[in-house]
Amino acid sequence: MADTDPIAIAKLGPDDALAGLELSAEAHWNQNEADWRFFLSQGAVFGVRDGDGHLIATAAFCPTCLGAAATQGLTTWLDATPAGATVYGPLGFAPTLQLRRLRLENSMSTKAEAPPSLVPCGIERFAAQDRLAMGFDRGTLLMELSGRSGSRLLSSNDALALVRDGRKARHIGPLFADRPDQALAMVNEIVWSETGPLLIDAVGEQDEFLKGLTNSGWRIERPFQRMRFGHAAAPLAKLPFAVAGPEYG
Repeated sequence: MADTDPIAIAKLGPDDALAGLELSAEAHWNQNEADWRFFLSQGAVFGVRDGDGHLIATAAFCPTCLGAAATQGLTTWLDATPAGATVYGPLGFAPTLQLRRLRLENSMSTKAEAPPSLVPCGIERFAAQDRLAMGFDRGTLLMELSGRSGSRLLSSNDALALVRDGRKARHIGPLFADRPDQALAMVNEIVWSETGPLLIDAVGEQDEFLKGLTNSGWRIERPFQRMRFGHAAAPLAKLPFAVAGPEYG
């Protein structure tokens, strides 16, 4: 495709899931096929193809964004890389939360210690906590994520977390707690109970939590900037310690 060729943007469908997954792999993102099928079936996904018909770029509007904007007067949000933030800023997006994606290459479980205090969490309790953190209801999304094979909706005292499969690592988030030490204890117990690499998208404003992760061997992979279109939003009632991921908010 030459620089002067017009860009043709088309709406994508379920048959484009594997092509989208190839883009995730090329960009080293963690979305798996289930994520792409959710986007394509529940959201509005658009793509650009090259001269040979290969998908080279995509953008998606998920139902949490569209539904909130239509019924509650909320505006569009996105999570941008540093390079992306320089593009979205002039378009009217203002920065809000700072996010940091961290990776732990291997869990530390020996399976010989006493079992951790993790217990299953009900979706109603988890969704209620999520509403406090997001400002609107994401029950449909949380039901989808927690209902997938391998997903775990967990609680430990007053901390709550979702753990699910990704393309290259298991993902922890959203994660809610009253205090940083509770959030860190929750992560440590998840690490104990899992095998293989883990990812978490931590909220940068939770300084003590972020420092605790890096001191425990987690490595920062990349930063994100959560951005909101239009004027600055009111502060969240209760900040999460980790989010569902850049594709889910």
